[in-house]
Amino acid sequence: MSKPSFMEKIRSGDILVADGATGTNLLKRGLFRGTPSEEWIIKNPDEVIRLHRDFIQAGADILLTNTFGGSPLRLESAELVGRAAEVNREAVRLARQAAEGAAVFVAGSIGPSGKLLKPYGPLEETDVYESFAAQIKALSEAGVDLLVIETQFDLREASIAVEAAKSVSDLPLVCSFSYDRGNRTMMGVRPAQMASEIEPLGVDMLGVNCGRSLEENLEALKELYAATDLPLWYKPNAGLPELDPDGNTIYNLTPQEMGSRVGSAIDFGAQVIGGCCGTSPSHLAQIAKSVKAIKSNSD
Repeated sequence: MSKPSFMEKIRSGDILVADGATGTNLLKRGLFRGTPSEEWIIKNPDEVIRLHRDFIQAGADILLTNTFGGSPLRLESAELVGRAAEVNREAVRLARQAAEGAAVFVAGSIGPSGKLLKPYGPLEETDVYESFAAQIKALSEAGVDLLVIETQFDLREASIAVEAAKSVSDLPLVCSFSYDRGNRTMMGVRPAQMASEIEPLGVDMLGVNCGRSLEENLEALKELYAATDLPLWYKPNAGLPELDPDGNTIYNLTPQEMGSRVGSAIDFGAQVIGGCCGTSPSHLAQIAKSVKAIKSNSD
């Protein structure tokens, strides 16, 4: 008997646990600051696989590929210029290898282009469209179960990404914004505005990820919940970033504190819950523990 698809699980009302942070965890495991994490897909694949497996062990139902910056535009400034299709295919292979034997979905991670559209920056809409389409085509052909356009802040760019995805793939599609100015993105977009603009484009889920404090992310989720009937994706940071005495970025929420707010996220409509920057496997284990307890109590 085949396992239910991702959307079958969502439509049934199930609550799924997404993984934690990729970049901040790989930095702790030896990735040099300033180096795109995608370089380890080629140079240190065993460590990428190990992180995926640590998240599965912690209770993840969904692994995101290590391709947040894997579009051709983002890779222009990395050693992987011209290798976007290879990088995205290999990232899917690593996630699949890590998930072998586990009932886990693999999601293709698609981050922002890294530059602004004209007139605020150098990018033409056609360049952004082609870059997203190329990445999403590679992820889809490599066998992801769903696509996650994440950490968006500009309605124009996010809309282009969604349109590009719809043109090359029929996989379930999530679009998630980062509200790093409290209840607004860096371009001034509120959650309700995001819902009104992005939902009509035909996405399957809307979401909140990254941002700043957990409280601000919950407020953004609450506003989004009131603005849409779509199921919601939620991956907040593990609190606010701080610098330790050695100049390393650390996050101020303990695993227990992060797990304690899972119930609030579910009350505000979250059906997929994980963590973004600073979310370690230990944080995720507490999130998964809370999700499991809530699901058990509702049975």
